[in-house]
Amino acid sequence: QVRLQESGPGLVKPSQALSLTCTVSGVSITTNYYYWSWIRQPPGKGLEWIGSIDYSGTTYYRPSLKSRTSISRDTYKDQFTLQLSSVTPEDTAVYYCARAQTTYYAGNYYPNWYDYWGQGTQVTVSS
Repeated sequence: QVRLQESGPGLVKPSQALSLTCTVSGVSITTNYYYWSWIRQPPGKGLEWIGSIDYSGTTYYRPSLKSRTSISRDTYKDQFTLQLSSVTPEDTAVYYCARAQTTYYAGNYYPNWYDYWGQGTQVTVSS
């Protein structure tokens, strides 16, 4: 059974860095051909993809957040970590980690849909 669990501080001060870890069980994060993603939902808004790290360790970021985002992984612990720097109150959201299934096309694997999610963790940016 695949499970994802987010962990990290619930309160971050403006201008500081946010760091969240997703611990995966039931499957290795290096297993072909999954993507491991961070997604957030600000209050009153829809889901927003932040970025992903794939089975090979390649990272992908939302262009508008790319300069502030870093996703890394620990393959021994089956964890992947989100770091978002210079946070503002606009980064307040429920943050989710999720696994994406992929579709093969033209020689590459592309994320297609999310089949497993963590329960989500509230992060509030406030002084």
